[in-house]
Amino acid sequence: MAEHFPILVVIIPIMASFIILLLWRTKHRYEWHITTAATFLSFLISLSLLNTVFLSGPIRYWLGGWEPPWGIEYVVDSFSGYVLVVVTLVSFVTSVFAAKSVKKEAGEGRTVSFFALYSLLAGGLYGIIVTGDLFNLYVFLEISSLAGYALVGVGKKKRAIVASYNYLILGTIGATLYLIGVGQLYIMTGTLNMADLSQKLPAIFESKVIIAAFALFIVGLSIKMALFPFHAWLPDAHGLAPSVISPILSACVIEVAAYAMMRVMFTVYTPAFVFKVVPAKEVFLLGGGVAMLVGSYLTLAQTDIKRMLAYSSVGQMGYIILGLSFANHTGLVGSIVHIFSHAILKASLFLVAGSLIYKTGITEISRLKGMGKKMPLSMATFTIGALGMIGIPLTTGFISEWKLALGALEAGKWFIVPVILLSALLNAVYFGRVIEIVWFKTDEEEGHGHKEIGKHEKTSIDEAPLSLVLPPFILVSLSIIFGIGAFIPVTLAEKAASMLLGMP
Repeated sequence: MAEHFPILVVIIPIMASFIILLLWRTKHRYEWHITTAATFLSFLISLSLLNTVFLSGPIRYWLGGWEPPWGIEYVVDSFSGYVLVVVTLVSFVTSVFAAKSVKKEAGEGRTVSFFALYSLLAGGLYGIIVTGDLFNLYVFLEISSLAGYALVGVGKKKRAIVASYNYLILGTIGATLYLIGVGQLYIMTGTLNMADLSQKLPAIFESKVIIAAFALFIVGLSIKMALFPFHAWLPDAHGLAPSVISPILSACVIEVAAYAMMRVMFTVYTPAFVFKVVPAKEVFLLGGGVAMLVGSYLTLAQTDIKRMLAYSSVGQMGYIILGLSFANHTGLVGSIVHIFSHAILKASLFLVAGSLIYKTGITEISRLKGMGKKMPLSMATFTIGALGMIGIPLTTGFISEWKLALGALEAGKWFIVPVILLSALLNAVYFGRVIEIVWFKTDEEEGHGHKEIGKHEKTSIDEAPLSLVLPPFILVSLSIIFGIGAFIPVTLAEKAASMLLGMP
């Protein structure tokens, strides 16, 4: 069965979606159990695939036994295996969290549709990662997107429908641009297999059609990954969707879009085109730097914790793009490590925000005074996750920022180092504001009166259930573990970067 793992990792959550719908009318409700089991199995399979790739090299799986380029090929290499583990991990941990959260925020009657869509979304994301065919990537991109649009609007908030619609419009524009690019490549080469395209494209690199297709891929996938200035759909989608959807949107959906962009750039077009034929380095340098600073600046103005975290993701995508602009191994390693770091840390922060909403219904940052004493475990998790996002040493956030700074110096772009430091400083300001309010502010300081009652309320512990506390704690613990044992993510990222750059 192990030889079929590349297809099973995708099929299992998609089949789980159908099974959930088939059991809709039965007496017993198993939708959460099925979803959690499916994502857990996919996570175990992804670990096995990454181990095989690391020891034996890339895995190529031909669907239906049809040889590529005529048939669809799934490829698990050092890059896709790495990202697959990250995404399956976050989707599994988030599904554990969803057991109680969904019932409260979406309602008992919508749990079946929620988990069916969630499983479908997970399967679509896994498919994007393992496919070696450009059109098949589009199919999975649409599967995950359609499920994501519906999940944003599945909650009780009426304005969530508007956010879902806006996400639908912009997401469709991004997918359409991507599909037009696919069509242009097929017209010029007659193939959609990524490996086959990488062999045929060098002869026609100077073609305006090929260059236009590249531009369409970059813009379309930039919309999908909410890169500034294509981020308009993200804040409302996060702020109005059920809390359990935000970790998937921020830690999986936009990360997988970033993966798809890097896959097209380095596997299909190859580094020779990206760094020599088109001015990609200059565009990514400007776009990444601006995204980092503007995203962080916009985050400072937010008063809602979920919107604050959403705008933070806009800035964090800038880090990934910035690493690509250096055109060297170290910078690319920084981008790949940042995919892992941002995924686990931002997912943990959104999950803690979900715990807050579950217990108190509060999303306004100013109303979180004294919450550290009421929900100490959740707030301690949030604090550690925030420190990781800032880039404090002994966390994965520090590793990725350090590698990006080294990559900038190696590329002779020393002026980028202050930009990275400034972005980290802005992160410290807006996360520090939350940490201060949570741990060091009380209502008594604001002069609201009723000090004795207020004091009693602030010091009485009323923590979220363990099923809500444990998932984000696991994720921030991994950030510390791999921050201390930095050689593990760095080694995996170095192997992935070498493969993407065509280095031995």
